[in-house]
Amino acid sequence: MPFSEDPNKILSKKPVGIILSGGPSSVYDDNSPQISNQLFRLDIPILGICYGMQLLIKVYGGEVGSSKNREYGNAILNHDGLSKLFYNVNNLTKVWMSHGDYLKKKPEGFTVDAITKDNVPAAISSKDKRKYGIQFHPEVTHSKEGDKIIKNFVFKICNAKSIWTAKSFIQNQIKTIKDTVGDSKVICGVSGGVDSTVTVKLLYEAIGDNVIPVFIDNGLLRKDEFEFVKLMFKDRMNMPIKSFNRSKHFLDKLKGITNPERKRKIIGREFIKIFDEISKKYDKLEFLAQGTLYPDIIESVSVNGPSAKIKSHHNVGGLPKKLNLKLIEPMKKLFKDEVREIGRSLNVPEDILMRHPFPGPGLAVRILEDITKQKLKLLKEADSIFIEELHLQGLYDTTWQAFVVLLPVKSVGVMGDKRTYQRAVALRAVSSRDGMTAEWTEFPHEFLKRVSTRIVNEVYGINRVVYDITNKPPGTIEWE
Repeated sequence: MPFSEDPNKILSKKPVGIILSGGPSSVYDDNSPQISNQLFRLDIPILGICYGMQLLIKVYGGEVGSSKNREYGNAILNHDGLSKLFYNVNNLTKVWMSHGDYLKKKPEGFTVDAITKDNVPAAISSKDKRKYGIQFHPEVTHSKEGDKIIKNFVFKICNAKSIWTAKSFIQNQIKTIKDTVGDSKVICGVSGGVDSTVTVKLLYEAIGDNVIPVFIDNGLLRKDEFEFVKLMFKDRMNMPIKSFNRSKHFLDKLKGITNPERKRKIIGREFIKIFDEISKKYDKLEFLAQGTLYPDIIESVSVNGPSAKIKSHHNVGGLPKKLNLKLIEPMKKLFKDEVREIGRSLNVPEDILMRHPFPGPGLAVRILEDITKQKLKLLKEADSIFIEELHLQGLYDTTWQAFVVLLPVKSVGVMGDKRTYQRAVALRAVSSRDGMTAEWTEFPHEFLKRVSTRIVNEVYGINRVVYDITNKPPGTIEWE
């Protein structure tokens, strides 16, 4: 929920605890997010993360100072072992810091439970053990025992119960979909990716033939992907899909466009137009279903502070204001690992569930300039080699996401004793759990050497390959 939510709406949910997230603001900024004092007076545990901790400090009479040296990146946390928050967490543990402000004076009745190696206070708690603050981010991949810390707050401090299961989610969603749709039809955009595949499978379980899966080739798919996905649904999912090749349409609309936000919005708009056009061919077709996940929403929407807008996802920020079809997004509060768990319960084949994420705008956001057929051809060939080698070397399933980016750069090379002046590409591969944070994958040097050699030898027009070693944060997984 946004920081500005009506406290009564929050109270109506009868929370057993509240987590105040991090954010880019300083508590002393003029328009920084402030929480209603009504929430602080509740007799339930509160955990403040990063900015949330600084807000706790300010509210309870402490003092936050502005640091000359911003602490950003990995740090070693040293805790005293007395706080429930750090139950079963190593006394020295790696965490991820991202802040410019720090605890200058702790509030009365609070203790410091952990520090970093530079003696910077990194965790505090109130004497009544109802208010906790941590200066680091436990939710990111880089905080090695962050999951334990969050679980300790949720289950040991808030005494919450773990009742979510894939089975219960499926049962609830089937009922919700049936009640919402009635005897109307639903058009569902599919891409062959995990999110849309599980979404359409769930819809099929709920309303059978009243769901119409539609697969559109926008010209921005991976090499041979259009035929692969059609066969996948026919032979593996036993589900008929309507497929349309609209490559020329999309590429015409994107001609000359270099700005990534414009690319995303154009692609989102054109998808909706085509879905709307197709829907008119069916009676009683009133709904559009999408495989939107929670990270798509988080990164596409800003509520003035808690999370700065990162980019518009084509099926969120790219949607037109006026939509002729009613939207159904059964997965919109889930992360990728949860979607995969649901897919397993729905008997979606494991190799389909483990397909790497692929952005809705496709290769449009992996060409860092305007899009042409020639650039697409280069990128598809290079990307195909990278993915093929991942499979051949048994590295595909242990990698969260891998792809090639075509750079707006040419470089001098020597091939066959001749000077070349050709394109450069970047390989990108990351390890993650939910896509919100990620670490670059440390492949064996021999593997990278093999991929680089094959791309330069086999793809005429590329003479240089580099490897991206940027984590998220500070970078995003995709380059655009």
